[in-house]
Amino acid sequence: MSTSNHSPLSGGNLIIAAVVLSLANFMVVLDTTIANVAMPTISGFLGVSTTEGTWIITAYAVAEAITIPLTGWLVRQVGEVRLFTISLVCFVVFSVCCGLSWSLGSLVIFRVLQGLAGGPLIPLSSTLMLAVFPKEKSHIALALWGMMTVVAPIFGPILGGIISDNWHWGWVFHINIGFGLLVMLGSLKVLRGRDGPTSRTKIDGVGLALLAIFVTSFQFMIDKGRELDWFSSPIITTCAVISVVSLIVLIIWELTEVEPVIDLSVFRSRNWLVSTVTLSLMFGIFFGNIVLTPLWLQQQMGYTATWAGLATAPMGILAVISAPIVGRLLPKVDPRWIVTYGMSVLAISFFMRAHMTTQADYGTVAIAMFVLGAGIPACMITLTSLGVSDLPSEKVASGAGLQNFLRVLSMAIGSSLTQTYWEHMSKESRSELVAVIPSEAQQEIIAGAMGNHLTRESASAVFSRLVDGQAVMLATNDFYAWATLLMTLSIGAVWLIKRPNGPLQVAAH
Repeated sequence: MSTSNHSPLSGGNLIIAAVVLSLANFMVVLDTTIANVAMPTISGFLGVSTTEGTWIITAYAVAEAITIPLTGWLVRQVGEVRLFTISLVCFVVFSVCCGLSWSLGSLVIFRVLQGLAGGPLIPLSSTLMLAVFPKEKSHIALALWGMMTVVAPIFGPILGGIISDNWHWGWVFHINIGFGLLVMLGSLKVLRGRDGPTSRTKIDGVGLALLAIFVTSFQFMIDKGRELDWFSSPIITTCAVISVVSLIVLIIWELTEVEPVIDLSVFRSRNWLVSTVTLSLMFGIFFGNIVLTPLWLQQQMGYTATWAGLATAPMGILAVISAPIVGRLLPKVDPRWIVTYGMSVLAISFFMRAHMTTQADYGTVAIAMFVLGAGIPACMITLTSLGVSDLPSEKVASGAGLQNFLRVLSMAIGSSLTQTYWEHMSKESRSELVAVIPSEAQQEIIAGAMGNHLTRESASAVFSRLVDGQAVMLATNDFYAWATLLMTLSIGAVWLIKRPNGPLQVAAH
């Protein structure tokens, strides 16, 4: 992605630029999770099932994933600031359209357009942030950007829950009007005229088409596989075949194309490969945690959507506090130690969750999430910089763009696989519990419930709910046990990364 040669900003203009660019990233990433909690409400209003309603989430994720790798090419055509402005206006307009939708079909179409407009804002907010900051403060720029990327998915369920419980669901999308206006006014004041040189170049149409086919079929498979019992469904099997074939053809095509839409040569860099794989794994588990916690709290612990969101909120406290600290440490400390610290904190937080019981109160859940917030920025900000640390300058934009694309894709994979594993293990645990509880004990529990003036059917239902609650708790513990193990093992992988020569340089994304 090209960067302009304009001098960095200073004083009040730098503060304004930092705020509006951070807010732009926050706004787009927020929309990946804010609709999750509101989806049942939206589905009910539009008269469709929650299964059909998942298209609201899938459509946005697919469109966003497709346009992120295209950002570099689009910048070369129109310039960074101009593309940022166009994307911002389109994102807000389509957000309004989403809130005014009259049917599922119209909402899905507007969500696709919203995702297409929002995709470029993620890498552009980072690139422009680094362009306006003095080079010696570039680590602060990346820390602010990384902090918003981490905090936004946390606030999504909170805001989605509050809006669903108290206002019309359309405000899930209309909330972007306020964010968009602030970003637009600020960017017009401090970013106008900062575009670099542009050049008209041919787009890799075949590569783009193959990318769109791969992302769409893969995302559909991931999102719908759980509902359709995975590969027992002909539709899921077909999508799997299409995604594999299109990916293979895409790789072959991009390796031979002069101006590929995705530059695969960055895979030759050990630092990029290890950092990106580790970052994708970490972010997939993190996002799975973000999805699983509200589900467990609402379905099994009796929380409202608002309180389920508030239970995840403490994660944001230490994320906001530690992100600037990580940014300041980057030029001074071996970055591998920073990631090791981050992974260790994540492992500790997941270990705390792996030992919870059905008696866990709000404080128990909130403390574990609070601890988690201290580790995310250390992993994300540092791995993002390590990934491009040994790439040639002309490859940095391609490497960073592809890393962003894989991170966004890992969010979808993490969300779907987490829910699939959780549901599967809940059923497995229930079967095991029923098998080990003696029939005499079952009858005693049912008889005890009948003593509270319940019919036998009602007492049996009470017993069944008790078993369900324990089974889901065991499945939740199991997920976090695996998450603890994966984070611990990832620490070893981090040390396969070569230490950069000199202080870690923060690169545009």
